[in-house]
Amino acid sequence: MKKNLFVGLCMGMLAFTVQGQEVAYEEYDLDNGLHVILHQDNGAPVVTTSVMYHVGGKDRSEGRTGFAHFFEHLLFEGTENIDRGQWFDIVSSKGGKNNANTSQDRTYYYEVFPSNNLELGLWLESERMLHPVIDQVGVDTQNEVVKEEKRLRVDNSPYGNLLNVVGENLFKVHPYKDPNIGYMEDLDAATLEEFIDYKNTYYGPNNAVLVVAGDIDVAKTKKMIQDYFGPIPAGKEVVRNYPKEAPITEEIKAQAFDNNIQIPAAVVAYRTPGFATREAYVLDMISSYLSDGKSSKLYKKMVDDQKQALQVGAFNVGQEDYGMYLVFGLPLGDVSLETLVSEMEAEISAVRSRLISESDYQKLQNKFENQFVNSNSSVEGIANSLARNFMLYGDTSLINKEIDIYRSVTREEIQKVAEAYLKPNQRVVIDYLPTPKEETK
Repeated sequence: MKKNLFVGLCMGMLAFTVQGQEVAYEEYDLDNGLHVILHQDNGAPVVTTSVMYHVGGKDRSEGRTGFAHFFEHLLFEGTENIDRGQWFDIVSSKGGKNNANTSQDRTYYYEVFPSNNLELGLWLESERMLHPVIDQVGVDTQNEVVKEEKRLRVDNSPYGNLLNVVGENLFKVHPYKDPNIGYMEDLDAATLEEFIDYKNTYYGPNNAVLVVAGDIDVAKTKKMIQDYFGPIPAGKEVVRNYPKEAPITEEIKAQAFDNNIQIPAAVVAYRTPGFATREAYVLDMISSYLSDGKSSKLYKKMVDDQKQALQVGAFNVGQEDYGMYLVFGLPLGDVSLETLVSEMEAEISAVRSRLISESDYQKLQNKFENQFVNSNSSVEGIANSLARNFMLYGDTSLINKEIDIYRSVTREEIQKVAEAYLKPNQRVVIDYLPTPKEETK
């Protein structure tokens, strides 16, 4: 407990020292294709080691969804040199913490240690990459873990399936149509050989980026990285050829039911460009303009002034190939979902038809300036940003210059992007409803 407190205090010190400064880094490739990024900050004796693999929920064949998320769990089972179930004990016994997460596009593993345990962090991640034990015992164990997570976060959570419903209605052929966590029947049907093949396909060094950030000696760190990761053989080149979605040209209406809610939701969703495009940055600003804070257009109008909604929001859900832009509202009292959709469209229409005010534009710029500074306010966050910017955006330097993109967006461009992607004939309208009582018995 004291050691974990030590890590937390040091991370706070680092947050103070790096806030507002340009992030310095060095990047290079090993012979096996592993991309390495180093960020030195000796302000506190803490180091983050992380590996991001370019594999996510979309990387699967039909009938075998959920593999990427499943591997996020499976690769904590153990390795040839780490006994089953000992991973977390090793980390915590050395005063560290670790975790992992999976999106539709990537999987991210990381450890945070006192800096005298940097070598341990590198060894752990090299073990995960080179020597994971993938056997039937581990597969069966994690199958139950994933099922329990699905029950907790999706099946038994209010509105827990909402994003999945949006995905299945926005996409017809692209893998984004299926939930990141997958369908349990797919995991149940998969063979051990299929899991081993998946690891061999996606978990090679040439499909990954290693980031080491914090209190390091660069020369010594490079030597350790070469020792632990250099001998790992490169995998085959990952080839992706996902089907393209036809444009949505007529409004789509859908219904979905949730056992865990009593208040319905109105959802309006649009398929938008991937997160590395300039349009995606503009859509971020539009969502903030519409619903970030109580003074935002949707909240002030529908919650405060007209008393039509308990809650309302707009979100640009970024993904690599296509984004999902959604606006939702929970009705107050007897207000109909149709009314919510109409009122939400009125505000979106206003963005399409005229320039936002200069004062609102300046508020947006201030918000994104603040968000940018905060995103680089801890070494742990810097490690994540460096990995993401290289792996998914193809530009590590975004960690210092991404704010320039937002600064360069004009009011005219905001109107133009709204007109291009947020029209009524391009949307999916979903009535997200409580399951009828007779169906829940």
